[in-house]
Amino acid sequence: MTPADRVARRVVVRGDVQGVFYRDTCLREAESCGVAGWVRNLPDGSVEALFEGSERDVDQMVDWALAGPRKASVESSDVHEADPGGLTRFEVRD
Repeated sequence: MTPADRVARRVVVRGDVQGVFYRDTCLREAESCGVAGWVRNLPDGSVEALFEGSERDVDQMVDWALAGPRKASVESSDVHEADPGGLTRFEVRD
């Protein structure tokens, strides 16, 4: 994939999304999809993630993020286009 083929999207989800293994599950899902980026808890109880990779893979991760892991309950979300930064791995941020 060339850099021109990469897309990035930033997602913020709200609801019961902290304390339900959201970040850990997101890491595993992103690694299995080959998506780079990061995920972190925000002080207001929401979770923010950045996904970067092919459009198909990023779309798959956005769809996953809007549902979350089994124990999560996503009540609202925001999805924004972002500039790809050439990230090469996915990480959980504090």
